[in-house]
Amino acid sequence: MTTCHIHYHVPPPLTSTLSDMHHITHHLKDQCNLSAATQHEFLTAAGTLSLSPARLAAWLCQDRIYAAHAYPRFIGLLISKIPFDGPAVEEELNRETLVLLTAGLEGMIREVAFFEGVAKEWGLDINGWIERKATRDYTAEMARVASVGSLEDGLVFLWAMEQVQDNTANAIRQLTNNWTTPEFEESVRKVEVLANRHFARHHHGHSHSAVRAMESICARVVELEKMFWPEDGEETRLSSGAF
Repeated sequence: MTTCHIHYHVPPPLTSTLSDMHHITHHLKDQCNLSAATQHEFLTAAGTLSLSPARLAAWLCQDRIYAAHAYPRFIGLLISKIPFDGPAVEEELNRETLVLLTAGLEGMIREVAFFEGVAKEWGLDINGWIERKATRDYTAEMARVASVGSLEDGLVFLWAMEQVQDNTANAIRQLTNNWTTPEFEESVRKVEVLANRHFARHHHGHSHSAVRAMESICARVVELEKMFWPEDGEETRLSSGAF
């Protein structure tokens, strides 16, 4: 299948000089307000360990849907987009990409176990919750990008997700030790490096249209992350027992 870049909206004019952009992610950090995804009342409550047990359980259930189901499918689709052959220098990049993506799957297995461990430690029931619309929107967008987008589209989406998670960990460090390990931070760095290398390989000179496509992907991740945090009281109607 021929891949294509995904366009969500017409972004504002570029404010930086494309010729100065050696790394697309550096540009995206300037253009996309990644920190906006970590400015939510839920995170403030989580950082002070003042979340109600029901609200924390509802969130863990939603995040488990993302981690145990949507993420493996997303990564699997990206792996299927890695070219089978090419010049030696490209084959090296392909191998590095495969190694990193498979490591991401292994890390997500540990994260699912982390959710279950937190639930057990706090005496939380993370089963029987209704899937939120924000969760469905997020997982559907992951499937969309990985299915019809290019490999670099998917890597930029992955980098933006992990960059936000790294920022989130700083906000709720006591609750998210699993995200604050040196290994996770190194994973974020490696994804960023590969995203930049794949983008540079296919977009010599960083065309305006390609850069704007990446801006749209990054902005969409921020939008989805902001919606992913549950509102206060939302857990009441998410409980399957409420219906």
